[in-house]
Parts: sequence; structure tokens; C-alpha cells
Amino acid sequence: MSSTSKRMRALVATGAIGTTMALVLAGCGARAGDDTAGAGSSAAASCVDTSGDTVKLGFLNSLTGGMAISEKTVSNVLHMATDEINADGGILGKKIEYVQEDGATDWPTFAEKTEKLLTQDCVAAIFGGWTSSSRKAVKPVVEKFNGLFFYPVQYEGLESSPNIYYTGATTNQQIIPAMDFLAAKGVKTLFLAGSDYVFPRTANAIIKLYAANLGIKIVGEEYVPLDKDDWTSQVAKIAAAKPDFIFNTINGSSNVGFIKAYYDAGLTPAKTPIISVSIAEEEAPAMGHEVTGHYASWNYFQSLKTDTNPEFIKNWKAYPNSSGVTSDPMEAAYISLYLYKALVEAAGSFDVNAVNAAAKSKTITFDAPEGKVTLDGENHHISKPGHIGRINADNQFDIVWASDKFIEPDPYLEGYDWFPADIRKQLTDAAG
Repeated sequence: MSSTSKRMRALVATGAIGTTMALVLAGCGARAGDDTAGAGSSAAASCVDTSGDTVKLGFLNSLTGGMAISEKTVSNVLHMATDEINADGGILGKKIEYVQEDGATDWPTFAEKTEKLLTQDCVAAIFGGWTSSSRKAVKPVVEKFNGLFFYPVQYEGLESSPNIYYTGATTNQQIIPAMDFLAAKGVKTLFLAGSDYVFPRTANAIIKLYAANLGIKIVGEEYVPLDKDDWTSQVAKIAAAKPDFIFNTINGSSNVGFIKAYYDAGLTPAKTPIISVSIAEEEAPAMGHEVTGHYASWNYFQSLKTDTNPEFIKNWKAYPNSSGVTSDPMEAAYISLYLYKALVEAAGSFDVNAVNAAAKSKTITFDAPEGKVTLDGENHHISKPGHIGRINADNQFDIVWASDKFIEPDPYLEGYDWFPADIRKQLTDAAG
């Protein structure tokens, strides 16, 4: 258990945080504009060398372990984006040379590989991660050495850093739209099922607060460790509770065990549908059961109709070792490399401080497959559209709900009056 988790549980035990916070294990981190220890001029001297005709970047993904089911595709699309950018002249005229590392679904390994990439391989930036635990392992290392980390996956929010750029959704761009969709469908009871780590615990604490605001009753909450796939006893509790919907914050291959237990218990999407925030086009056919009729909340689907999506899909399907389908996390990873290119070119430099200055002083955009995204230079997140999809028989998603405009990132939920300042402060203080 991490020191953050121990501290949070100790606070819970002594009554220092309220009932809703009792299941939160996440840290919040420093905001991107804050003067954090290890960032900027106080950080270790960079060994990045851009004097030649190449720039070295690091890709850090779980190619083995429970998260490989999802992260291999993220790694591969980073390779595709590299090839595209290099074919177009590179970044500031320099071709990308990448160093691929395996995080192995192990958070200390993510930290160790990050330090290696920054201090031995001397990369100008690192791209990757999936779970919040992997990101939180990377965060203190990139802050210590003043590196840059581009994180491509939806997460629980309550974080920003001068050394991290977030191209997946924060809470108000995925979790809140999902809850609004459920409320609009008339859902009255909800069961929460998640992996036992940072993202699901924190997301579910937020879900419970918003559910109370929406008049939705939480009738149960169960977790299984990320590296385990036996959900038999937990799903039995779901079946007994008979919720209108299940909100699934399970990650990786543990979803396979959950779906098996779901059908073994006699549950069906007609009576007890699931809405997920980690099952996308690639994971759906890997569940071992047909998942037609279930839902997912993402910002991008392969079925999305934009001017830029058809070419992205075509290029991906033709790419060596392609999974054959696109998905939200791999699209966000694709965005991350192009966003870095835009930042460096706006700065006219690969220097981290110059890149961050450009983020604040200039409007940085990218015509992504999901549409034209805009970077918020203060919190290092991007604007995103919200979409809810229903899985069809082809394991694609029919879009059944869409936001009327791109949603501006609000990682600390400061614009939501049902998320009180005192609870936000409790979360931040408890996490350190």
C-alpha cells in the first residue's frame, strides 16, 4: 500500500474525513501553475541533447501484465503517430527517435523506467501510462527532474502538474456526463463496481456525491484488486440488490472476470445494464461474452462522425500490428504526440520551461479525430466532447447521447456546487 493510501485510511479511521471520503485512495497533486518542489529551475539539470537531427522521446506502456490488454494499442498508436510526424518533417525539423519501455502493470516499475528515460536515455518527453496508479508513480519523478509526461487516459481528476499534460478526460468530461445520461434515463438505483486502486475509489466518491444531488440511490459498492478476476461473490451482491444500472470502473483484464460472473449470475443488459468507463472497441470483443446492449462513456468512438476520423481509422487499420479498431484511449495517445509537437513548435524549443510558457501564452489546438481540441495552458488538460455509446452486435458503439458542445476541463470540479470546497480541501490535504 502506498503512503498516500495509508494516510487516507488513517484519516478515515480517526474520523478526519466524512463517510463519502472513506473510500478515496487518490492523491490530488499540485496544480499546474503552482511552484512545486523539483519543477523549473530547482530541478536536476536536463541531459536532453537536441543538437543533432533527431529528438529522443520515451514511450512507457504496460506491454505485459493485466493492463497489457489495453496498453499495447496505446504503444502502437504512438509508433504510428511518430511515423506520421517523421514523414512530415519531424518536430522543429528533427525526426523523432523513441525509446520504448514496459511498465509491466507495476507502479514501482513505472517510476524506475521514468527515471531511466529522463536521466539515462535523456528523452525530451515521455508518453504513456494508463492507470492512475501508474501516473501517480511517474508524477514525483518527472517533477523532480523537470521532465514532461503526456498521459492519455480518462481519470478521476483532482490533479494537475506543471510536468504532466492530460489528453484523456477528467471527471467533468466523462463521469459527470455518464451520470447526467443515467438521470435522464430515469435511473433511480445504481451499483458501483470497481478495481481496488486510485481511479475507481476516487471516481466513486465523486459519483456518490453527484448521485445524491441527482436523486439516484447507491445500493452497493464492491471492489476487486486490479490483478484479480474473480467477481463471483461481488456480482452475487449486485444480483441481490437489483439495481437499475451498474456503474463499472473496473480496468484491464479484470473486466473479463466481471463480465463472466455477471452472466453466470443470470444478469442481462435488458434488466441490469452496465455503463463502463474503461471498456472500449478493443476490449468489448475480448470479454469472452457478447456485451451487446451495455453502455460506455467516452469522448471518442470509432463510430464518431467528424471530418478527421475517417482518415485516422483508415491509417490505423493499415498500420502494422494494428488491433483493427480505434478507441478513446489510443486516440487520446495519438493526440498527445501531436499536442507535444504543437507545443514545441509554438515555443520554438524543446526546453520544458519554454514549452510550459507557450502553453500559457498561446492558443494550442489540434484537429483530432474527436474534433478540434484546445489546450488549457493553466491546468494542462484539453477540451473534449462527451459521448455515451451503446454496444452493438459488431462490438462497435451506437452513440445515444452527445454533449451539445466541447466540455472545458475542470479537474478540481470548482464549477459544481454539489462538490463543496471543504470536501475538495479534505481530499487535497489528505492526499498530500
